[in-house]
Amino acid sequence: MKHLLPLLGLLLSAGAATAQTAGQTTTGQTTDQFYPAPPPEKAPQVEQGTSVQGLTSPLAGNNQGITKTVIDSDTEAQLFAGAAKVHWGRYSKIKGVKPGEVAVTKQGALWSVKGRIESTAPGSEGDWASIDGVVERIQAGTVTIRGEVAFKVGKLAGGKPCKVAGPLHFKRSGKSQTWRLVEGDNPCDGSQEFFDLIYEKPVEKKPVPAAGAAKKT
Repeated sequence: MKHLLPLLGLLLSAGAATAQTAGQTTTGQTTDQFYPAPPPEKAPQVEQGTSVQGLTSPLAGNNQGITKTVIDSDTEAQLFAGAAKVHWGRYSKIKGVKPGEVAVTKQGALWSVKGRIESTAPGSEGDWASIDGVVERIQAGTVTIRGEVAFKVGKLAGGKPCKVAGPLHFKRSGKSQTWRLVEGDNPCDGSQEFFDLIYEKPVEKKPVPAAGAAKKT
């Protein structure tokens, strides 16, 4: 046993030296098993960046205004230019309900649409639907409007308007003179509103004879 003690001490000394060597680098910095490489003595230098003041969201570019209405169908454009009435399916079957009005206007190459219908049905006074937006594209049978359509129904959402917004598609088929909103489901209760824009043929005015015109004999 006495002969084993010197040998044990020698082994312990060698282990400690080995551990010290493994735990140190040539620069004398201590490392561990989670960071085997020595940390840098000085952090790398970086160039000074630009100011962070006045930055805007990268999504802001999506909200830039449309400056031109793309017209793929002149026939559809001529027809849609005559849209003048708004129908709202929620109250359309009630006797005496009147359509609302919509105006399609042009400012240079950009078309815009704005309209509103007020409900006159008994018990629904104060309810209304509206549209406000710009026309992105006119194709055969389809008009795409970027904007919003709002439905204000007293018994929904505490009387606050329920809105659908973004690119809204109004479709017409065949010889119909009605464009119906595809995204016409009310987001507050899921019901179909059947929101329509109606073409109204301009009334042709007949020429009126000048006053005092001589009669043929």
